[in-house]
Amino acid sequence: MPLGVIAIIYENRPNVTSDAAGLCLKSGNAALLRGSSTALRSNVAVANVLRSAASKAGLPEDSVLLVEDTAHETAAAVMQLDRYVDCLIPRGGPSLIASIAENATVPVIIDGDGNCQVYVDAGADLAMAESIVVNAKTQRTSVCNAAESLIVHEAVADEFLPKIAAVLGDKGVELVGDDRARGLVGSMGVATDDDFSREFLDLKISVAVVPTLDAAVEHINRHGSGHSEAIVTRDLAAARQFTDRVDAAAVVVNASTRFVDGEMFGLGAEIGISTQKLHARGPMGLRELTTTKYLVWGDGQVRE
Repeated sequence: MPLGVIAIIYENRPNVTSDAAGLCLKSGNAALLRGSSTALRSNVAVANVLRSAASKAGLPEDSVLLVEDTAHETAAAVMQLDRYVDCLIPRGGPSLIASIAENATVPVIIDGDGNCQVYVDAGADLAMAESIVVNAKTQRTSVCNAAESLIVHEAVADEFLPKIAAVLGDKGVELVGDDRARGLVGSMGVATDDDFSREFLDLKISVAVVPTLDAAVEHINRHGSGHSEAIVTRDLAAARQFTDRVDAAAVVVNASTRFVDGEMFGLGAEIGISTQKLHARGPMGLRELTTTKYLVWGDGQVRE
């Protein structure tokens, strides 16, 4: 029998149907799936195959359940199945997360948005920084571990920003920045405070120039979503300060934020990337879908 029931409410991608169901089953849980209307036919087809396979393997067919009613009211009802659901994992945008906050009465692990930021330090190898920023922003723009903001130390901004702006511009990336960044790149648009906190999921990036590492950390902790943050530097002390002080599920040194992924971390498939601190944080694989159970055997002991 399943140890628990995990509900997953997700948007668009029908591959989540198979990924989530597989992880839930392998970790000893039943999967209650509620996808979006845009992928309903695909979700139904995938779920039916999984239910048939579960039955053939000797598992309860209902260890995989798909809620075919995609009305918002139905999603809210799933969020309140206290008697049946042990954990809810939402995978979607800000509107879904807001609905969870308003309606959910079951325990939730938030698969939050990815406002990932890359900080180019005063001690950065600028050729490396260029490669990392371009990869983090453009390798795949519509995913949660893509870079959405670039922070550059003023000591290297004069040299680095015009060059990286030209490279990103050639790839179709729109840049918006603060006053200091725009002073170095005249074609750059104006960044609002909201831009620095936004997950664009598109060919757009916000840019800020900072005077110190302290200012970079402050900026990142203020605007970040707690997903993934990166520093590019040859200064070991700066890297250690950054990793110690930045509040995120994953902190990357001298590499692209695109590596923050269950498969890249050697965890296998993931059910999401948690941006909260209890109990799971970061990529969530099989281990994060399990819990602790104490078994105590005795032969008559009593407590004095």
